[in-house]
Amino acid sequence: MSKVRVAVIGCGSISKHRHIPEYADNNNVELVAFVDPVIERAEEYAAKHGGKAFADYETMLAEIKPDAVSVCTPNYLHAPMSIAAANAGAHVLVEKPMAVTDEEAAAMNEAAAKNGVKLMVGHNQRLMPPHVKAKQILDSGVLGKVLTFRTSFGHPGPDGWSIDGAGSWFFRKQEAIMGAMGDLGVHKSDLIRYLLNDEVSEVAAFIATIDKPGDVDDNANVIVRMKSGAIGSLVASWTYYKGEDNSTVLWCEKGVMKIGTHPEDQVIVELRDGSIEKHKVGEISTNTKQLSSGIVDAFIDSIVNDTVPAISGEEGRKSLKVILSAFESQATGQFIKVN
Repeated sequence: MSKVRVAVIGCGSISKHRHIPEYADNNNVELVAFVDPVIERAEEYAAKHGGKAFADYETMLAEIKPDAVSVCTPNYLHAPMSIAAANAGAHVLVEKPMAVTDEEAAAMNEAAAKNGVKLMVGHNQRLMPPHVKAKQILDSGVLGKVLTFRTSFGHPGPDGWSIDGAGSWFFRKQEAIMGAMGDLGVHKSDLIRYLLNDEVSEVAAFIATIDKPGDVDDNANVIVRMKSGAIGSLVASWTYYKGEDNSTVLWCEKGVMKIGTHPEDQVIVELRDGSIEKHKVGEISTNTKQLSSGIVDAFIDSIVNDTVPAISGEEGRKSLKVILSAFESQATGQFIKVN
């Protein structure tokens, strides 16, 4: 098979650290275009990897006609760019949150289906080795049913991560629409759905701007009820100034599982009979220690082998709905039924 001709739309930090190097390392990929309104950023990658630089995506789609695209742009552009790419016949890998409304997410899925292309969402937490191992243990039944949980994702904020620092689009509400919840919270809503093989039925949330300048949320604490009856908490924060936390603890019928709570034993299972299992399976990637996300390889595999993407657009929509329901809870002061 000829190589998959890929264009990357948006040349900021997520492209720099994840998408572009992971495409460059994939033998089934030819990078053919880079798009960024700051044309120098696109030109830099075109000079390094080949392909052509563009300042706008519509011109690129018409001229290059790529087989696939990565959409790595501000949140409000995810839907229109993904739909345009699908309508141009390109498979789409879109960063999270896949959209900023449920209607947008539905339209993206419809465009992909209508045009016969793949739509995958960059929920890389599913593919991190500790989460893959945790899923295997839960599915084995050794812990029994999950009863309660907490899952947390926090770091010092995109001002230390984004290519534009404190001037980043992350802090401009008209472009970001949502802050820490769109950046980190949606990762955890996706992860808890994946680990428990369950759907969120109801949420109640406190979402606030506590310390960062601007008007996007920098902290959220969400109470979550699953359809199975399990209850837990989901935390997203941009004010963990002493370092990143991406941990999950699941209290189950037969014991407890701790994920990402120990620097060396990434998954720890403590059973009620007193036995303890510790698993060294590899770290979770962080902003300060970038590891391969597995997302790009999974996306390309789905194209090459014509399989359903590992994290489909429908899955992305369900995880987004949890976050949107949390914002509705904050706005109304009510418990919100997710579906």
